[in-house]
Amino acid sequence: MGMVLGIDEAGRGPVLGPMIMAGVMIEEGKEKMLGEVKDSKFLYHRKRIKLAKHLKEHFKYKIIIVPPKEIDNALNSENLNLNWLEAHKQAEIINSLKPDVAIIDCPSINSFKFKQYLKNLLNDKSIKLIVEHKADANYPICSAASIIAKVKREEEMTKIKKKYGKCGPGYPSNQTTQNFVKKYGKKYPEIMRQTWSTYKRYHKEDGQKSVMDY
Repeated sequence: MGMVLGIDEAGRGPVLGPMIMAGVMIEEGKEKMLGEVKDSKFLYHRKRIKLAKHLKEHFKYKIIIVPPKEIDNALNSENLNLNWLEAHKQAEIINSLKPDVAIIDCPSINSFKFKQYLKNLLNDKSIKLIVEHKADANYPICSAASIIAKVKREEEMTKIKKKYGKCGPGYPSNQTTQNFVKKYGKKYPEIMRQTWSTYKRYHKEDGQKSVMDY
């Protein structure tokens, strides 16, 4: 039996705080041991915390925190965008955990092109890649990764709120977050994604590319 790795992210869209990439690995055929996992968006946070604790105690996993500055650098780069940045982080997880199969929740509309890009980043080209949309809903191991990523994202946002004050959940659609970005965007640049249109609306700088350009 081979080892199967699931990878997912949390915090791709927010204007505040990091994006989290997470991978969880299990022996093929033993998915029931993961527990009552499902796409993290459909679980109460208390349930996510409980499941994340179980997953971390019983399975190999890896978490990567991608800070706002690294996201901005990718978007301002000639060679990267947010999808390719995710691919590099996914490859880092795969190269670290060395599974036989890796299942990826694909961020790109072109799953074939994304799969080829990711494969080129792997140390071991023999690893089987399953790159699909909605993998976090269709594969329990990806659901497990989404839970760990979401819990870690919430932990990081709790730290931000304790240090910087009431900033909301970090999503552009949230009014509290919008007000925070408007008021403190220049004061706390380290927690802001300055390439986001929400940030640029209040703190426009010429020549700066937006996530909306991709």
